[in-house]
Amino acid sequence: MNSILETVDQRTNLAGQNRLELLLFRLAGEQLFGINVFKVCEVMPTPKLARLPHAHPAVRGIAKIRGNTIPILDLAQATGAMPLPADQPSLIIVTEYNRTVQAFQVPSVDRIVNLNWQDIMPPPSSASGSAYLTGVTRVDDRLVQVLDVEKVLAEVNALDMDQGEDADQSVRDRAAGRAILVVDDSVVARRQLQGVLARMGFQVLLAQNGEEALAKLVEWSEAEDSHVFDSLLMVISDIEMPRMDGYTLTARIREAEKLKSLTVLLHTSLSGVFNEGMVDRVGADGFLAKFAPDELAEKVLERLDLASG
Repeated sequence: MNSILETVDQRTNLAGQNRLELLLFRLAGEQLFGINVFKVCEVMPTPKLARLPHAHPAVRGIAKIRGNTIPILDLAQATGAMPLPADQPSLIIVTEYNRTVQAFQVPSVDRIVNLNWQDIMPPPSSASGSAYLTGVTRVDDRLVQVLDVEKVLAEVNALDMDQGEDADQSVRDRAAGRAILVVDDSVVARRQLQGVLARMGFQVLLAQNGEEALAKLVEWSEAEDSHVFDSLLMVISDIEMPRMDGYTLTARIREAEKLKSLTVLLHTSLSGVFNEGMVDRVGADGFLAKFAPDELAEKVLERLDLASG
């Protein structure tokens, strides 16, 4: 089964081309779901699990994998579907998200497909189960739903969306009148960032993908009254997003005369050492793995200091 991932290191060439590869799998029935291959470490048969007392109902247990103790989540149950029967053969997808490693238990894995982010559409709000989706696409004329794993993990881990406290008044005074554009397809990530930045005193502007963000930036930069653009301190962007990813957004910003001096911080749950190299290649000003509110605040304060100096 792991042969499906044998060439994952070669897939770093997709970065910066607005392309991705999705690992397709099923949770129940024939509906296909997908997650980015770059977040997948391993696919293997479900090992023997040890129960974890007082855990979220979707946590089926823990397992020792390559010397590490990893929680195993029933992904169907975590997204509101019926749990996987205990006696049904299954696989686990070992993943790295937001600096943590966990595995998702699924009935079957289908294959890996190479796609353009332009072909990934935001999910319609009326779609069944859309609360756990960041995008939808079609592969061989079949609907594929891209899961919002950050939302799943936030619910399972009972994360507090209001992490942190208000910044001291001196920071809030300096941040007053400054705006930051947050670009992320995950509602959880947007709320996390918005909470941290608002407590620091910034006006927070939001976009759900790179295409939407670029359109807003161009509009603001060309407006007769450029108050919004003039107040913009920086752009904080996810990398994985429908329509246009964060690498491509950064490259487009650097190509535009009126936008090229904007500070861009890439903020992502993607694993892989290629991220640091891609920061330089596309011209971003920095990279930060999700989600560390103190580190985020530090990066933003560094930018504020430069702008105030």
